[in-house]
Amino acid sequence: MRINYNESAILSNACVNRADSALSLSIEKLSSGYKINHARDNPAGLAISHRMNSQIRGLSQAKDNTNDGISVVETADGAMEEITSIIQRMNQLAIQAGTDSTLDADRELLNDEIQQLKKEITRISTDTQFNGQTLLDGTFDLKGYTTDLNTKVEYYSDEVKTGKYEIDTTGLLKPDGSVDISKIQSKEGFKNLHNISAEGKQIFDDNGNLQETQVTIKADGNFEMTLSYTAENSKVELDITGIGAMKIQSGVNEGQEIEVRISTISLKKMGLEKLDISTFEGAQKGIAMVKEALNYVNDARSRLGAYQNRMEHNISNVDVTSENMTSSYSRIMDVDMAEEMTEYSSQQVILQSSISMLSQANQKPEQILQLLQ
Repeated sequence: MRINYNESAILSNACVNRADSALSLSIEKLSSGYKINHARDNPAGLAISHRMNSQIRGLSQAKDNTNDGISVVETADGAMEEITSIIQRMNQLAIQAGTDSTLDADRELLNDEIQQLKKEITRISTDTQFNGQTLLDGTFDLKGYTTDLNTKVEYYSDEVKTGKYEIDTTGLLKPDGSVDISKIQSKEGFKNLHNISAEGKQIFDDNGNLQETQVTIKADGNFEMTLSYTAENSKVELDITGIGAMKIQSGVNEGQEIEVRISTISLKKMGLEKLDISTFEGAQKGIAMVKEALNYVNDARSRLGAYQNRMEHNISNVDVTSENMTSSYSRIMDVDMAEEMTEYSSQQVILQSSISMLSQANQKPEQILQLLQ
């Protein structure tokens, strides 16, 4: 029997320390509710869980962004709905003025209302905003540029591929009103399209002077592009950027966006700039102009409705993804309370036993004194 080193006490003390550490760790897990409280608990699991948590938080914000996008669309659509009502009223006034039973004096009165309604359309276009951003003035419409100051890209559909195009506007619109397709289909950008068709029109001022020529080009795959020019040019290069639509960050990663295109609402775009029903002939032309304007607004609203449906589907998808990822995150991070409570009870019994054995081990040297008596 040795007295300098109490080996039994040393072993018992080590067991006490291990049991105390295990019990403290169990208490920490039960108190926090987390299985991983420090990097040492599960280094790989901690890294994975933090990445998952970042994704979950990002999905929540992406959902909020998409809901904001829906609010933008609803704001724009609400304004366009009012413009639709105005156009319907214009149609009614044009039809009323387009009959010989209406006097010229009455047409003047009807035309006064038409001019006020045109001003209201312009006001709605410039004043409709969301979070300080004007929605209907073309800010969020797709942009296109040309190398000719006399030529403009008025419109192109979402299906038009971005890149460089070329067109020859010299004699593009023939005297009979048809479009010379050969000046389009053999040019860069257009030559890869199938079943190209085009239609054009000339716009004159009140004095009968030609203001501009508009040509709309269509092809397979919902390709549609409208150009306007005030002077002909044998070589006009077009830069279709695909830029301009409002980008809604709908996911957690770069590039996960929904681009919301809001058509430009203006009297010129709708063809109502020259609407005047003060004469019988003007009223007859006005009926056709109002019909064209209504089609333009209907197309714009239809596109907004499609965007809204798409964003609502995105929200549903984000909810499902977030739910499943949260479940995985919980399996990594959250402690099983029942299992951990069992571990806590076990470690508590072991600690009590270790302390009891340490106490017994510390009494062994006292027994050596009996040998010295």
